[in-house]
Amino acid sequence: MQKITPFLWFDNQVEEAIIFYVSIFKNAKVGKVARFGDAGPGPKGGVMAATFQLEGMEFTALNGGPRYQFNEAISFVVKCEEQDEIDEYWERLSEGGSTGRCGWLKDKFGISWQIVPSILAPMLVDPEPQKTQRVTEAYLQMTKIDIAELRRAYEGQAVAS
Repeated sequence: MQKITPFLWFDNQVEEAIIFYVSIFKNAKVGKVARFGDAGPGPKGGVMAATFQLEGMEFTALNGGPRYQFNEAISFVVKCEEQDEIDEYWERLSEGGSTGRCGWLKDKFGISWQIVPSILAPMLVDPEPQKTQRVTEAYLQMTKIDIAELRRAYEGQAVAS
């Protein structure tokens, strides 16, 4: 049982968002869906709240109206092993949204994601400060993270511009 569950407040796009996320992640599924009845406050039959899972993590989503908006203060980190995995998540999640620096993007619903290679954290804490400095400098110049460029920086090879 997952002790802590992210709870996402949408205006009225829960169903669309869940379908979107479940289509992107390979290990994903829709859970329970609660719909509005005669008492409202949303349209009868519309989704009030739902649960879904992405890569074994359960989420709850609510159609709560326009009162609250997502921002970068909270983001979801997707750790990737290979460049093709980074590329796929980057392209799919940023579709209809926007991209930022250092592997950050916002999806079309306003949720922030960080698409990063799993090798980045160990590189940033390497005991050799020259390596961490080179990786940091390379990383800060990137929008979508390029694993080959990080490896070149780590090894002290020239980084492509």
